[in-house]
Amino acid sequence: MKFLIDECVGPSISQWLKDRKFDSISIHDELCGINDNSVLDKALSEDRILITSDKDFGEMIFKNKRQHCGVILLRLSNQRPFNKITVLEKILKNHAEQLFGNFV
Repeated sequence: MKFLIDECVGPSISQWLKDRKFDSISIHDELCGINDNSVLDKALSEDRILITSDKDFGEMIFKNKRQHCGVILLRLSNQRPFNKITVLEKILKNHAEQLFGNFV
């Protein structure tokens, strides 16, 4: 499973995924500052599931009918990396086979 981690989520989440043998790229580390359309294009062209906390991707996908390989929208009241990891860990453990192509 391959992931693209949006800048707003942070590079520590990408590293956590890499440590667990997932193919993960962080926008923060590689393409800092690119716009949302470019983020979604990169995820699609590389068959990556986007992990973001930016609600704009919902509008892009549902309203504008943009293609995607999957999006995990992390809208958490506690944005600390530990909390993001805890939520992602549960999602991956219980729903990994359902992530590709879906908006979660």
